[in-house]
Amino acid sequence: MAELPSGLLEACVVVGAPSDKLRDVYQFHHQNKLTELPLLEAEVLQVHAPPFVSKETSQVIGPAFSRVQRRKSFIKKKKRDHAADALSNGETPNRAEVSSATEDISVPKDLDLIALPQLCFPGGLQLANEQREDSYHFLVFTDLFGNRTHGIVVQYYRAVQSCQEGVVQNGHRWNSSKTRLYTPFAVCVISKFPYYNALRDCLSCLLVQLRPARQADFEETIKEFSAKLSLVPLPPPGQLHVSFSLRPLQVVLPSREDPDSPVIDIDLHLPFLCFSHTALLQVLSCLLQEQRLVFFSADWARLTLVAESLLLYLQPLSWQQPYVPVLARGMLDFLMAPTAFLMGCHISHFEEVAAETEDLILVNVDDGIIQSSCSETLNLPAVPLAAAESFMSRAECLQLHYDLEVCHLGAGTDANVLRCQRRDWQRRLNTQIQNIALELVVNIFRGVQDFLNHEHRVFNSEEFLRTREPADQPFYKKVLDTHIFHSFLRDRLNRKRDTFSRMEQTTRNQAQRNRALTETPRRPPMSELSRSGYSNYTSPDNRLSKRLGASLPNLEQPASDTMSAISPNRPASLRKMTPDIGLKSVQTPVKVFRLPEFPPPLAYHYVQNYYSDMVGSLGKAINAASPDESALLARYHYLRGLVNTVSNRRLDALEDFQSLYKTDSDIFPSQMVKSLVDSLPEAERLQADRRPELKRLISRVKRDQERERAQNGNGHEEDAVKRFQLPKKYMQLEEFVKCVQESGIVKDQGTIHRLFDALTVGHQKQVGPELFRVFYTIWKETEAEAQEVCLPVSVLEHIEPTECVFKLSSSVKTSRGVGKIAMTQRRLFLLTDGRPGYVEVAQYRDLEEVKVSSAPFLLLRIPSLKLRVRGRKEAFEANLKTETELWNLMVKEMCAGRNMADQHKDPQYMQQALTNALLMDAVVGSLQSSKAIYAASKLAHFDRIKMEVPMMVPKTTAETLKHKINPSLELAAPQAVDVLLYTPGQLWVSVSGGKVMVFDASSWSLTHTCHVGNARLNCMLGVDKDQVWMGSEDSVIYIISMLAMVCNRQLTEHRAEVTGLALDTDKYSQKVAYSCSAEGTVMLWDVSTLQVKKHFRLSCDRLQSVCSCSGTLWCCSRDSIMVVWRNGSLKHRLNLPEQQKGSMTTFSSILLLPEREELWSVCMDSGEVCIWHIKDTMKPFQRVVLQDCTGCYCMIKVKNQVWVGGVARSSTKGKIYIVDTERHQVLKELHGHNDKVTALCSAEDRYILSGADKLDGKIAIWKVE
Repeated sequence: MAELPSGLLEACVVVGAPSDKLRDVYQFHHQNKLTELPLLEAEVLQVHAPPFVSKETSQVIGPAFSRVQRRKSFIKKKKRDHAADALSNGETPNRAEVSSATEDISVPKDLDLIALPQLCFPGGLQLANEQREDSYHFLVFTDLFGNRTHGIVVQYYRAVQSCQEGVVQNGHRWNSSKTRLYTPFAVCVISKFPYYNALRDCLSCLLVQLRPARQADFEETIKEFSAKLSLVPLPPPGQLHVSFSLRPLQVVLPSREDPDSPVIDIDLHLPFLCFSHTALLQVLSCLLQEQRLVFFSADWARLTLVAESLLLYLQPLSWQQPYVPVLARGMLDFLMAPTAFLMGCHISHFEEVAAETEDLILVNVDDGIIQSSCSETLNLPAVPLAAAESFMSRAECLQLHYDLEVCHLGAGTDANVLRCQRRDWQRRLNTQIQNIALELVVNIFRGVQDFLNHEHRVFNSEEFLRTREPADQPFYKKVLDTHIFHSFLRDRLNRKRDTFSRMEQTTRNQAQRNRALTETPRRPPMSELSRSGYSNYTSPDNRLSKRLGASLPNLEQPASDTMSAISPNRPASLRKMTPDIGLKSVQTPVKVFRLPEFPPPLAYHYVQNYYSDMVGSLGKAINAASPDESALLARYHYLRGLVNTVSNRRLDALEDFQSLYKTDSDIFPSQMVKSLVDSLPEAERLQADRRPELKRLISRVKRDQERERAQNGNGHEEDAVKRFQLPKKYMQLEEFVKCVQESGIVKDQGTIHRLFDALTVGHQKQVGPELFRVFYTIWKETEAEAQEVCLPVSVLEHIEPTECVFKLSSSVKTSRGVGKIAMTQRRLFLLTDGRPGYVEVAQYRDLEEVKVSSAPFLLLRIPSLKLRVRGRKEAFEANLKTETELWNLMVKEMCAGRNMADQHKDPQYMQQALTNALLMDAVVGSLQSSKAIYAASKLAHFDRIKMEVPMMVPKTTAETLKHKINPSLELAAPQAVDVLLYTPGQLWVSVSGGKVMVFDASSWSLTHTCHVGNARLNCMLGVDKDQVWMGSEDSVIYIISMLAMVCNRQLTEHRAEVTGLALDTDKYSQKVAYSCSAEGTVMLWDVSTLQVKKHFRLSCDRLQSVCSCSGTLWCCSRDSIMVVWRNGSLKHRLNLPEQQKGSMTTFSSILLLPEREELWSVCMDSGEVCIWHIKDTMKPFQRVVLQDCTGCYCMIKVKNQVWVGGVARSSTKGKIYIVDTERHQVLKELHGHNDKVTALCSAEDRYILSGADKLDGKIAIWKVE
């Protein structure tokens, strides 16, 4: 039996007063013996839960969109009270005096009804002398595992006489004409999902049927209502909502935004109507600090709606503590719980709760007031100021009043049309509020990931705290110790791609992105610190940004900043401004699928026909949808698969889920499909095996199960989050590497090894805890001191906006005056004493000589640092005294790093040199011995390289090379660049294990990172404006949306690793794509529908690539090149040239030049390029020998050149050969990588980008002449 996910309805429960009690009360009331109407104890009267119908002949899935639930017994007690006096005084009888009969009610196993009667009547069950208005409120139940269930309750009054229709007592029928008495009933719909508005609408429709109904029909009416709700399928995450008709209303179930987002069917602006912006931020601050909060209101419904809205504001952070938004009057003892909680109770209990409990935060929802139980003020840290100000300025722009939205419209005559207008307005407003609230969370926790070490799962909380504003630190100290933050950290360490990570990425400005690409210690530029102060640096207003059109820069000039920050000054016409400007994601239009009219819901035959109608409607919707609407198609397939599952059409359901998996794997219901596969009878299993698509789906489900089991075996690692702690014992090299990486000082293993050598000079090769503590403290203190440097505007005018002061000397005498020498990543300058002034010392690239000298002072010689600068006659000399040797080492290292960065066009060399210099400073400070300078010299990496091996880059290479990117920057060791792809404005880089990095081509800064599978990618192809296809070793083609930057579609038809992709047009000028896999299969794809139009298999040794030319396909394998007609028949086969046969040589890459009717080929173990005539392929007509080359791996044509990537014979380093296509001569040899060149791509024919294997792992950007 397949298990379905929870449906809309878990159960429908009717709660009310026991009939025997009502009868007794009515008698006393009728005889005028009651001075006031008593409060009665409510009890469960009815429970209705799916499945409601089943096929009589066999045990099958109950036809309802809910789990087939195991049942448990609930004992309903019928109490008969013989103490009439007690009732006449309105008192509750003593349980000991009550004789009771019991009745067994069957309820779902995971539903606890013991407390439900109290919660349905939280103020007590009160009889009335007159009809009262219907009243709704909402409940939330939380189980031991934190899973929530939601209850929507309506209380409505029926006359007691109608409740007792036909009842005969003592031989007399009741006479109902004299006096009237009304009793409330509560109908509670319980659901796993918070469809508050939709289920309130459903209950409103139910009451329309209940009011005229006789008591005899009461139970049947509610059962039919419940059975109808059980037929409603829940919409899948995304752009498709579901609607159904419950006369007189059309009810809409909104979908979740994505699988990780909650359902939002609630008016999110209610807290803005209840609280001022300041009070609202106070409540959110209390929630983030996990205080003991109690909400009070005279309206039970308001308690839950406001609490739910506030918790949704904190998404994706989730409240982990006890949560009971409605406490009945008999449950107030819950407030004595010692843990953090969020609870709600009636305003009438405010004084009682405030007086009897301590350390509570009391929130008066009705008056918008927040206070503590100890005082009328709140002594808790507030939300960080910058984040709060940004939130309030945006919140002021919200249009919260619907009447203002519709004042220009006429009176509507159709209730459903009016409701639809209101729903659309509410959805837009909810989106704005979600964006504003999410931005608040992002601004509060922005930068957390900068203090995470993913490899060791460590968060450096002390360092994070130190970088917060002093006024905000008390807030962070409390928040960092909460469960809510721990869960958030775990998601960051697991690299969860949620709303937080997406907004944090999109609102990060360009400077921060560039800094994220370097290993510069975390310091904001002086321009940001000095011109606007530190608080403005952290201000979210300065972080919000919008993308302008990005195109390739001329890399000879500095790339201009393409991100323009929104002005922190609010515009004069604030209300005209969109509240969430700069925060909006791409909004897809919402579609609503309308379900057929409900059948008689308690007849199996009618229900099956209803499902058939629904399948038919979904089939029409699928056929009517455009192939471009892949996301919508996926959701139709999801719904149809769900309906087919519930109506026992298992194979049809699996076909739908297979189509869904190909179209949008993000919403693939793997657990449901697994359960469906496991429940297949033998006959259906054999049928499924005969259908290739279903066979693949079943095998994939099995593979995923095995992978899941393997991951669950390591599940504890997924949950672990450690705080960085200083070591407590001596560390060998391996432990030292781990400790330094966890501390966040540096990640590169080579640098850490040199640091270990420096700290262990002259003694045993281990670092003690005290030495490491001193070293770590000095490193952090130096960083803090530099951050406190505040330069005047007159000095800032002379340095670049992105420069930071990393080291300041003490005040010394120099040849240019008295002052402090400042070291930035670009230059040295003198900050003169007295009135601070700027005196340029030198930029590192202009320094010709750095040496230790001595200056005369009276009869002494004082150590000094002497610098000779290119273009200046006089040397600069500074009497640095005891600091001289250290500054000598640091400046030499910076010079060497600058020279290497300039020669190799690789800014990382400069960043690495800066890190080395700062480590020298910390080593000298921590050792304090005669060997300190010698120890520090161990870190002079680039200076030593310069001395040992002159790193001269050949002139040709230097002139052609423009820039370098290091995709492995945040890793301990470099990773191979497997594939490169350029799409307009973006560079796509694939590194090991399915990791894809996307760089902005205007600044070469990282913008996105995503993972597609866990295997290496072999090829990438830009198919259209929104699709990048990626062929993987795991035999899947992954499709990434360029707009959403998510991979939610997969093509799984290949049976072996996908090795090549190519675009073409068919005979009808429609775009098609070819893919090939290693075992020889070639497939032709319709790009719009993602369907295989044709496939065939070639006999060869590892098929590596496919390309199209003049109606034929050229397929390259290791041992041959095959020319194939489009129908798959072999036209011709090119074998390896005679000279290379019999050796280990294999083809590695081919390149077609149709305009020259040439085919170029290279081999993995050969240093020559073979050129063939397309029309005469017996043997190559030309061979171009590549000097000093042992093998070639990739080729690309740009303009009239072919660039070939290979490896040098003499040095085993990567080389690129540029060959003239007309003269077939090598024009240039480029040396830009320390390992073989594995990938090439062209950017608009202006630049070539090359990537290298794992010993180098960098990307070089070359100018095309």
